[in-house]
Amino acid sequence: MARRPGVEIEVQIDRTSPVPLYHQLAQQLAAAVTAGRLQPGDPFENEVALGERLGLSRPTVRRAFQELVGQGLLVRRRGLGTTVASRKVHRRAELTSLWDDLARSGGTPHTTVLSHELVRDEHAAAALDLPPDTELLHVVRLRTTDSTPLAVMRNWLPPALADVTRAQLEQEGLYAALRARGVRPVVAHQSIGARMPTAAERRHLQIRGSEPVLTMTRSAFDASGSAVEYGDHCYRASSYSIEVMVDER
Repeated sequence: MARRPGVEIEVQIDRTSPVPLYHQLAQQLAAAVTAGRLQPGDPFENEVALGERLGLSRPTVRRAFQELVGQGLLVRRRGLGTTVASRKVHRRAELTSLWDDLARSGGTPHTTVLSHELVRDEHAAAALDLPPDTELLHVVRLRTTDSTPLAVMRNWLPPALADVTRAQLEQEGLYAALRARGVRPVVAHQSIGARMPTAAERRHLQIRGSEPVLTMTRSAFDASGSAVEYGDHCYRASSYSIEVMVDER
């Protein structure tokens, strides 16, 4: 089977920048994928052709490709070359909402509110640094993107934010609703893990068999140090990944 010609993406390389050339290339190609200019299955230019077009060495181009493969954005197959991987949500470890991440990456987020009620929950109250009998707003939402179920999100809000409505949560992200009230999360304690889904989660996320879900719990705080939300979310592992940049201290 003949390979399809690679899709050419306009790239600007700044040789006066302290940013390594391979990283400049990787960043711009990744942006083309997440913005939808390159679609799943689209072939990439091969290393030689791309290097010649941009005046870059083959090792530089290869290192950029390796970075994208490591992020799950590209797939290399013998005989087929390098192609764009099937669509996934790649969420960086920064303080943003899933709605913001999906919208920024060119997706079409949609929310269905499964539950919206006042509750007393000792664990959530402790995470929000509140007395155990505090009445909290508990919301459960199903987040989809481009008609694909992605996440079941459970959040607890303190009494001062209990006026967040079901309609607001279906029209925009939770953090947008908080910002509209003058509340801005600036730091969070976050934990990432994995487990098997419950029967309800399997049904909502349309998971079959023994596929696990990724989990993330988060307590977010504003600039004064007050807790503004506690979340316990689970995601389809086949459609979601989290990117973390680490460095040496």
